[in-house]
Amino acid sequence: MLTHLNIENYALIRHLDIDFHAGFSVITGQTGAGKSILLGALGMLQGNRADTKAIKAGAQKCVIEADFLLSGTGITELMEAEELDFDGQNITLRREISASGKTRAFINDTPVALTTLKQFAPLLIDIHSQHQNLLLRQSDFQLSVLDALHTEGQRLCDYRSTFTLWHGAKQRLEETLEAQRNSLADHDYLSFQYRQLCDANLTAGEQEQLEQEQQTLEHAEDIKSALYQASAILTEDERGAVDQLRKAQRQLARLARIFPPAEELSERLDSCHIELRDINDTLDDHLGDMEFEPGRLEEVNERLSLIYELQQKHRVQTVGELIDIREALGRKLQQAENHDQIVQDLQREIARLEELLSQQARALTDVRTRSARRLEEQMVELLQPMGMPNIRFRADIQPASGYLPTGADQVQFLFSANQGSDMQPIQQIASGGEIARVMLAIKGILSLHTHMPTIIFDEIDTGVSGNIAECMAHTMQQMSAMPGRQVISITHLPQIAALGTHHYLVYKEDADDDTLSHIRRLTPEARVEEIAHMLSGATITQAALNNARELLNHTNA
Repeated sequence: MLTHLNIENYALIRHLDIDFHAGFSVITGQTGAGKSILLGALGMLQGNRADTKAIKAGAQKCVIEADFLLSGTGITELMEAEELDFDGQNITLRREISASGKTRAFINDTPVALTTLKQFAPLLIDIHSQHQNLLLRQSDFQLSVLDALHTEGQRLCDYRSTFTLWHGAKQRLEETLEAQRNSLADHDYLSFQYRQLCDANLTAGEQEQLEQEQQTLEHAEDIKSALYQASAILTEDERGAVDQLRKAQRQLARLARIFPPAEELSERLDSCHIELRDINDTLDDHLGDMEFEPGRLEEVNERLSLIYELQQKHRVQTVGELIDIREALGRKLQQAENHDQIVQDLQREIARLEELLSQQARALTDVRTRSARRLEEQMVELLQPMGMPNIRFRADIQPASGYLPTGADQVQFLFSANQGSDMQPIQQIASGGEIARVMLAIKGILSLHTHMPTIIFDEIDTGVSGNIAECMAHTMQQMSAMPGRQVISITHLPQIAALGTHHYLVYKEDADDDTLSHIRRLTPEARVEEIAHMLSGATITQAALNNARELLNHTNA
């Protein structure tokens, strides 16, 4: 229930601070006084799009804040899920819009995302404006009315869960079949590529080894000649470097007794002699390895040509990448071989889910049929006093073409307000005033089955007057009679205004070269004057005042 509303610098409102109460309240005021501004501000708390043009001229930001007192709305779970402070009864929504275009939202003084605000708003307040009457023309809305009337909501949740699984399995089957068709078209080509790479018998690192071997084979004679000459320089006859070094070392060794520095030099030459001998042995090993088999260079060139050809074909640079492609192709071919099994498994799963879906859809149809019969009885009961003595109403349920996210039903409200006329779809024959009354009746019925703590009707009385308006007011009054329930009607009709337990007036006044919009709760005497205005216009006569008092006394008797 909305208990308090504070608005700062929004449109024509500089400052508004007003309390609201349980029961049936009415808001009146001349056209253009600011009633739509009030609804616009509340719409901001519902998460509607913010517009900097709504900020009052000269202000840096506007603030809209509303306090709600709750009982039994089931909002506790949502507060806990969002980790918001909550005492179990009070909740405050706030929206701030700055002149720079930045907007912020708060719940109980905790900043929240706008999407979070939109989650909470429907649980706190329902604003029924004239354009919402168009919902009655939509089949989805008509179906949702039936679903709101029964207490077996878990059936729809279970159906939707099964539908999601079924729809997902069907999508995966189509994707698998498409992949299967594509793989069949490419199978021969992929198989050829895979076999070619397998036949190549590639191993990691072989390209580098082959390229090195190719270099060696192509320059074998030059290498052998250089190795031979180097070996000869080291060991050829007595003037080879190894023998000469040994002789020098021995000379120094003899001097060690009479010239001590010669000992160290002798040891160093000995080390060099050992190293040269080792180098020479290595040269001999390499010379021995240079005896190649005839045709080896041709084999290496052919192998490298194959590797280069495969790399160019697959647009890669290394043998490792070719190996990766080979393994990927193998996996694709393996998957293609598994498609048949995957298709069979998915078809079995779809059949199982479809059987479950059929059972759940039939159960939904049954509960909706029972809801439809109750709705038809209650609609006739509510609409007959609203100037429709010959009303006939039926919620017609027909099978849908296939399974839908909401079930296997299509609902259409059939309507006839005149005796002897056939019932037809309500959107085709109901007038604007009839649509308004039908929507009010639906809201009245829904309020008995769902917990909507605050309902605001914005000129739902358009197109009606007199006794019909009074009957509509009685319906709203009955809706507000439940504990913790609050119904607020914005109206131009005195018959409805007179039935409100609380009466608020929206008005404009000029101040300091500015026009401001205000709202105030009327005293009993001020209420008489306001209803007299509504009855007679700008000039209040004694007769209008007497009529206003009589209307108030009559409606509240």
